[in-house]
Amino acid sequence: MMRCCGLLTAQNKPVPLKSIEVELEVRDHVATVVSTLNYENKENKPLEAVFVFPLPGDAAVCHFSAKIGQTQIVAEVMEKQKAREEYDDALSSGQQAFLLEESDQSPDIFSLSVGSLPPGERASIRLEYVAELAVQADDGLRFCLPAVLNPRYQPRGSFSLSLLPRNLLIGGLSSVGLVPYSLSFSARVSSPRPISKVESNCSLDPLQYLNTDQTQATVKLAAGHKFDRDVELLIYYKDAHQPTAVVEAGQASAEPGSLMGDPVVMVSLYPEFPQSAMASCGEFVFLMDRSGSMSNTRIRSAKDTLLLLLKSLPMGCYFNIYSFGSCYEHIFPKSVEYSQQTIKESLKKVEQMEANLGGTEILEPLKYIYSQPCIPNQPRQLFVFTDGEVRNTKEVIDLVKKNSDSHRCFSFGIGEGASSALINGMAKEGGGHAQFITGTDRMQAKAMQSLRFALQPVVVDISVTWDLPKEVSVTVLSPPITALFQGQRSLIYAQLTGQSSEAAAGCVTVKYSLAGHPSENQLHFSLRPAEDTGLTVHRLGARTLIRSLEMEEREHRGQQGGGVKEKVVHLSVQSGVSCSFTAFIAVNKDNSKVIQGPLVRRNIPTAMIQSPPVVNSSLRNGRAHPPAFETYQHYQPLRPASAEYKCLPSEWTECYGSLCDGNGRLRECLPSRNEALMGCAQSQVMRSVREPDSYEPTNKSDSKKGLFTHMKKKLPVFWKSHKTPTNYDDARLNFVSEAAVQLQPPRDPLLQLVFLQEASGYWRLDPALATALGKISKEMEKSKPEKGNNEVWATILALIWLHAFKMDAKDEWELLAMKAASWLRAQNAPCVSECVDAGNVLLGSSVKKEALGL
Repeated sequence: MMRCCGLLTAQNKPVPLKSIEVELEVRDHVATVVSTLNYENKENKPLEAVFVFPLPGDAAVCHFSAKIGQTQIVAEVMEKQKAREEYDDALSSGQQAFLLEESDQSPDIFSLSVGSLPPGERASIRLEYVAELAVQADDGLRFCLPAVLNPRYQPRGSFSLSLLPRNLLIGGLSSVGLVPYSLSFSARVSSPRPISKVESNCSLDPLQYLNTDQTQATVKLAAGHKFDRDVELLIYYKDAHQPTAVVEAGQASAEPGSLMGDPVVMVSLYPEFPQSAMASCGEFVFLMDRSGSMSNTRIRSAKDTLLLLLKSLPMGCYFNIYSFGSCYEHIFPKSVEYSQQTIKESLKKVEQMEANLGGTEILEPLKYIYSQPCIPNQPRQLFVFTDGEVRNTKEVIDLVKKNSDSHRCFSFGIGEGASSALINGMAKEGGGHAQFITGTDRMQAKAMQSLRFALQPVVVDISVTWDLPKEVSVTVLSPPITALFQGQRSLIYAQLTGQSSEAAAGCVTVKYSLAGHPSENQLHFSLRPAEDTGLTVHRLGARTLIRSLEMEEREHRGQQGGGVKEKVVHLSVQSGVSCSFTAFIAVNKDNSKVIQGPLVRRNIPTAMIQSPPVVNSSLRNGRAHPPAFETYQHYQPLRPASAEYKCLPSEWTECYGSLCDGNGRLRECLPSRNEALMGCAQSQVMRSVREPDSYEPTNKSDSKKGLFTHMKKKLPVFWKSHKTPTNYDDARLNFVSEAAVQLQPPRDPLLQLVFLQEASGYWRLDPALATALGKISKEMEKSKPEKGNNEVWATILALIWLHAFKMDAKDEWELLAMKAASWLRAQNAPCVSECVDAGNVLLGSSVKKEALGL
């Protein structure tokens, strides 16, 4: 028996992908990424290697090429179905072919097919993309190289054979750190301003400056990266984030008047608002992911964050908390007024929350929230916390956009592998702000920054005007600006048509109204094209326009006379930027020798984070399967209070094994008969695709047709062998009754102190406060000034402790401290100064009264 050598999968099948090399170039706030994937076929048969991998959801993929031996083949962008047919035709005729395509469901998942790699042959695949870097709360610029691909939850009823051949289901998924290929990563950073530092969640070699003014530097990922996390860089400049405009010359070979033939300008604006009071009203709706993948530290951190958010809300507002998995719950039937009683009740429910609601059905709770009438004079602010593992990304984003006039959406991607397309898309279309929490990031600080944005009065009447030479006209490529936030960048891409002198200049003005006061930001810029930018700005502008048109196409799909898809395909082909309707295709037509023999498919494992299961996981053939591919659970409206269990027929416990106990009793949500059968179908069909990391044809006619033909033959046989059981009663959704959980304050001293604050902002003088401050209750009472009020004294002690010992977490407690200071001022207490002095003595600090906002 022949022994396999080289890179092997868990099933001892050779893996042709050997290594990935990534080179990052950052110019100011724009990143260009070049990835090289090195393949080698060490088998004695020709191979087709398939690699499914994540990319940033807002990336513009603009180059794809392959090098086999000394032959370089540059791919072209083509309509997707045509590209697939050309790829299949090339394989059938024994030619080498390479296909790169974006997932139909989410723009942050790509599939790379390397076809007809002969025995002993090596191939290097090069792909390039450009993207803008997001501004963080501390003014850093965030770059993320997604190295982890989480399984995406498939909503019920959305199974389709068309998903199977070349989408994210066919790529093998491997536990983090176990992928059998290496990653090398290097970055070069340049900016007009000095580079202060570069930080990362991964081990880096020391930063190397390339010049004396420190405007250029390089950094590398330390050897031995384990693929257990995304590679994240935070880049900091001195005097960061100045308004800029970059004009890029058009492509000489392109037609004048076209997007690629004309100059394109990228305008970066950072609005500065006049100081104004935060809003004291609003309806704050919190939507918390409680799917199985949110277990352990994710759900604990989310609960702590909810505590901080709730305590920081202003009096006079309204709020509600929803949570979701395969079904959803709410704490109140509708949003309630903020008070001590409603906060106490909601925190008790939050304390009971666990990651035990199965899959990730975010669409249905969103529909329910949007169906609720808005409260007059209380602008709705939606906060969504999720690990972003869904497959109906575009459907969710479209729903948020449809309801964008009635709310602002602030989204949070939790953990490694969260979908950047989902998180950024919801915030962008909802006029809010997106945050990502990975590694050791504290979710609380990022959530509080978004709350500050939500409390900022809504900016309205936003308009953009251009002042250009009369011979130059402008076509804006970006969608209209719908949201502005203090210190956050707003980008505008525009095509400039017409001739102008190099000395000519232009001006762009953004006007808006904030809290009834009109304001404007203006930027003057030269029309002289910048040097050495290549076509980066053009590609980013094209990507922006393509995404807008794709959404327009989805809105009008099925209507006659649209022609939007054709426009998107034309723009994608013209600009060389792929989209959901196109793909990169490269065929080696110079092969003098046709590749002989049956073609063997190898699916390259992709690193993933697999959270520990909330219930007993199902083992099939000795292998645990990710819950994301098993829990095809049924959405039901709202939880009845019942602890009744239902039993599943034995043949269904395999499909829903992770939802059952050892006797087949259902633990959580249960589908109806037809949907349960559909779940079994999906589970078994997908397992037939996923379990083998290879597909070897059984006859010659199949050898050139690949997995798609194989699956079309297999499905009819499957359906005939699975008949609907006749003895099954349609199951109802039943729930475990709530345990009588005693509400306990958190152990962390800061969170314990936050927990004890009353809704209106003050603290009570009691033993729990003494414990949080590290003091004895009697000692605290004895130190109180004689004329001091108990609540005033307790509140001042809490504020002194925060300012003296928790300044490193000021972003987390600043809003609730402001509420406390406001409460103190309203009391008009006569002995505040004496209380501050006595508090400093008791706590061993020296905080000034003015520092407390008093």
